[in-house]
Amino acid sequence: LCQRRDRPNMKSAFFLLTALVALTAYYVYLPLPSTVSDPWKLMLLDATFRATQQMCNVVHSLRLSHHLRVLNYVIDTFDKLEPSSSEHVKTTDTLFDGVEVRIFEPSPKQDKTLKRSVIYIHGGGWALASASIFYNNLCRIMAESLDALIVSIEYRLVPDVHFPEQFYDALRATKYFLQSDILAKYSVDPSRIAISGDSAGGNLAAAVCQQLSLDDSVSNKLKLQALIYPVLQALDFNTPSYQQNTNMPVLSRFVMVKFWIGYFNGNYDFVDSMLINNHTSLDVSQAVSFRGRLNWSSLLPSTFKKNYKPVIQPTGKAEIIQEIPALLDIRAAPLLAEKEIFQSQPKTYILTCENDVLRDDGIMYAKRLESAGVEVTLDHFDDCFHGCMIFTIWPTNFSSGHRTRDSYIKWLDENL
Repeated sequence: LCQRRDRPNMKSAFFLLTALVALTAYYVYLPLPSTVSDPWKLMLLDATFRATQQMCNVVHSLRLSHHLRVLNYVIDTFDKLEPSSSEHVKTTDTLFDGVEVRIFEPSPKQDKTLKRSVIYIHGGGWALASASIFYNNLCRIMAESLDALIVSIEYRLVPDVHFPEQFYDALRATKYFLQSDILAKYSVDPSRIAISGDSAGGNLAAAVCQQLSLDDSVSNKLKLQALIYPVLQALDFNTPSYQQNTNMPVLSRFVMVKFWIGYFNGNYDFVDSMLINNHTSLDVSQAVSFRGRLNWSSLLPSTFKKNYKPVIQPTGKAEIIQEIPALLDIRAAPLLAEKEIFQSQPKTYILTCENDVLRDDGIMYAKRLESAGVEVTLDHFDDCFHGCMIFTIWPTNFSSGHRTRDSYIKWLDENL
C-alpha cells in the first residue's frame, strides 16, 4: 500500500500496522484460566489469528475482497505446509449429488472385507476452512487408524451462500453416499457408518442426523453420530459457558454471535442486542415454546452451572426473530428439536471443552439425548479449548489437540 504513495492508502497501511502491534501486545498479556494447557502457545495463536482478522478487515474496508475470502486464503497458505496424500491413504476429490467431497481411502486389505465409514463435516463458523484446508491431517489419521473410508464434505460457505444452503449441501452429499450402490462402489458396510463434525460441522452433522431419522426414503441408516464441541443453538448467549468464556481465545462470544448472523445473512446491527439475549426476551412470543428445551438451569449439572445466573430480559427486540426466523429452525439449531426427534437419534459421542463458549451446547444436547433414551458418551476435557483437535501439526501443535483427537478416534474404533 505504501509503495503507491497516496495518502489514503498510507493511512490504511499505518492503521493496519498499528492494529497488528496493539492486538499482539494485548493478547500476549490476556489472562487465561490456570487450567488451560499450553497457555502461551494459545495466546500466540489467538493473537496471530485476530491480527490476521484485522488485516482481512482492512482489505475488506478498501473493497479489495471480502474479509472471509481473504482469511480463507491465509488459512489455505498455512495448510499447504502439510501434504494432502500419504503412502497409506488415497485422497480423491469428487462430487456427490453436485456437492464437492474429498474421499480418504485406506490401502485395501487382502481379505476384501467391507470397510467402516465416517462422514465428516468440517467446522469454521459456516464461513471458514474446507475439506481441503486444515482437515486433511485429521481425516488421513482417521482413515488409517480406523481402516475406514472417510467422506469429508466440502459444503459451500458464507458469504457465497447462507442458511439453509450449507445444511442442504451436507444433507444431499450424505443421502447420496448412503445409497446402496454407492456404498458397494466404495466397499463400505451399510451397517457401520457414522456422521461426525466439529463446531459448525458438528451443528450440520447433528441437523443432518435428525433429518435422516425422519426420512423413510433412506434405507441405510447411520449407526453413530460423533459431535466435537458442536454449536447447537442461538437463543441463549448467556449460558454459564458463554459467561465464563466470553473473551476466550480462538472463539469469543462476540465472534460466535457474528458467525450466527453471517450464517443467517442477518443484520450485524443486531449483535449487541443478541449478546444480552434481547432477541429472546419475555415479550418475544415466538420464543416461548422453545425456552423449556433450552433451560440450562435444569439441563446442566451443578459443576457447570457454578454461580452463574440466567439472563432473561423482560423486554427486548422482537424484530430480530421476525427478520431472522431461522433462529428458531431446528435445521440451524438442533438443540431446539422436540423430544420425539431426540428419541430417534443413534448412539452418540459428544466432546466438550471447559474453556469454550460452546461447552454447554454440547452438554445440554447430551442431557436431552439421555432423557430421550439414547446412549450417549460425554467426553469432557477440563483443560482444552475450542478448536483444539485440529491443532496437531507444526506450527500449531498442541498437546490438547492430540489428546482430544486420540480420545475421539478411540471411541469411534470401539463403537463403529
